[in-house]
Amino acid sequence: MHRIARRPLFALTTLATLLALPAAYAQQGTATTDPQASTWALGAAAGVEQSPYRGYGNKTRALPWLMYNGSRLRFAGTTADLKLGSLGPVSFDLRAKYADDGYEAGDAPVLSGMEERKGGFWAGAHAMWRNPYADLSLEWLTDASGHSSGQTVKLLAEHRFKSGRFTFVPYLGANWMSSNYVDYYFGVRQNEATAQRAAYRGGSTTNLLGGLRTDYSLTQSQSLFLDVRMTHFGSGITDSPLVDRSHAAAVRAGYLYRF
Repeated sequence: MHRIARRPLFALTTLATLLALPAAYAQQGTATTDPQASTWALGAAAGVEQSPYRGYGNKTRALPWLMYNGSRLRFAGTTADLKLGSLGPVSFDLRAKYADDGYEAGDAPVLSGMEERKGGFWAGAHAMWRNPYADLSLEWLTDASGHSSGQTVKLLAEHRFKSGRFTFVPYLGANWMSSNYVDYYFGVRQNEATAQRAAYRGGSTTNLLGGLRTDYSLTQSQSLFLDVRMTHFGSGITDSPLVDRSHAAAVRAGYLYRF
């Protein structure tokens, strides 16, 4: 079963998710250009992603999007970075983003009777170390909205190489989630427990992820992209009675035009 984004906030999050690939590509592309130059990009993207929640089905997403990359500010959908500068090959940013990681009781049978879990605004920091072997990025975020009071830390390694008009970027990473985060989105409170859904208090966990991004340059300004990703969920998530899978696949594709 495929579920199309219905709520406005979910649509915003969809946009941010779909922008992850072209935003990363834009950061790589501007590394060799004038650091004072500002670039805009427009495009469209679509993707299909498996949900960890039992019976939820796939999330199917398709949206236009806007991206900007300037000397001090970068934004892509619902993610914005304030660039703090660099120390050698390492750059630092302050990051703010909106993420709708939650659900409503009607989204899947297993969630029936559950209280709504809300998304929210997240704030933190981001660092990128560029080197000839693999670009390493580190992101720390905390729930500024206070819904989950959670935190996440993501470490990602990727290597970019070109072959003709193609650019390939294989990547591997780990995403740590605090116990507050896991308990809010995957826990079952005592008043939500039923005979078929036991109470569950989630603990901190680490998801592993890996994938391949591919870009094809149609012209100097236009490109197509494809991102294939697999996420392996940590035990804090897979032990939840709301979850019926240990991993999830995602595929995203789209078109990008730079001004």
